Order: sequence, then C-alpha cells, then structure tokens
Amino acid sequence: MSLRVAAVQTVLVESSLSGNKSATSYPRGMALQGEYEPSPTQWVRDQVELYERTNGTEGNTLRETGLPIIVVTTLGVKSGKIRKIPLMRVEQGGEYALVASKGGAPAHPVWYYNLKDNSGPIEIQDGPTPQEYDVREISGDERATWWKRAVAAFPPYADYQEKTERQIPVFIASPRH
Repeated sequence: MSLRVAAVQTVLVESSLSGNKSATSYPRGMALQGEYEPSPTQWVRDQVELYERTNGTEGNTLRETGLPIIVVTTLGVKSGKIRKIPLMRVEQGGEYALVASKGGAPAHPVWYYNLKDNSGPIEIQDGPTPQEYDVREISGDERATWWKRAVAAFPPYADYQEKTERQIPVFIASPRH
C-alpha cells in the first residue's frame, strides 16, 4: 500500500471512529491542501467514503445503475476547502470528461464553479490511487466528440440535455506531467 493511500485511509478511519462527519484535515503530500469538507448530500458523502476506504473496490458504481464512477477532488472556490464528488467515468486515452449535468437542472452544479474559477490542479481517483490533473472547459467540435463519449458511457445525459435550456458544460481533465 502506498503512503498516499495509507494517509487517506488514516483520515477516513479516524473520522469514522470518532463519528465525525464534519470537516477533517486533508492528507499531506496530496496536490490539494486544506480542510476537507464532506458533501452536505448524504449519498455523496457515503459513496466517497466507501470508495476511498476500499481503494475503489466498492462504491465504484453509480448506485443501482452498475455504471462506473470516479471520485473528483477540487478546491472550493468560495470556501477554500477540499471538496469531493463522484462523477460518471468517461475516459479516453488517459483523459476524463467531467460532465456538469446536475440531472438536467436549470443551474450548474456547485462544483462547476470550483473547476471554472480555479487555476490549480484537481485529483481524480479511478482505482486505488488519486492522480493529479489539469482541467479545462471544452466547446465546439471537441465538446461534441466528448459529449458523444459521455452519452455512450451514461445514456441519461442525453435526457438531461433535453430537459434543460442550458448547454451542459463538459471539462477535460488531462494528466499533470
């Protein structure tokens, strides 16, 4: 087990043992530093905790769909706190599409602004170890190509787009070198 994974597990175990569902320190050695603030949404909090506690062997699909997810770690643009979200796994050639669908709601998800307004790296965990990525929002032909991949990975995205007047944003996360 790597030191990085052990550090993540230590934070999670300490938090779980104390029954503390509030903010905890984020492990040293990670690209993002600061206080970790779990999601206010219970199922998101539970899925992230299960995924990280088991190094991605459990909690790695979206609820009852059986479709794979990744865990994305960002820095909150307003709070400055570490935030984590499970997103659908849309991967091609080592890059990931991060689709800000919010189920077709009229407004963007809050995490959209964390990606849009931050210039630093994010982390993606797709398996046992998080990796650093740079993120950019895409448009035009590039967005169209990645949108097709996203809909192939998670068909409800097409319904979400029909349900809303906004164009659902797509970001590409590329490995940091």
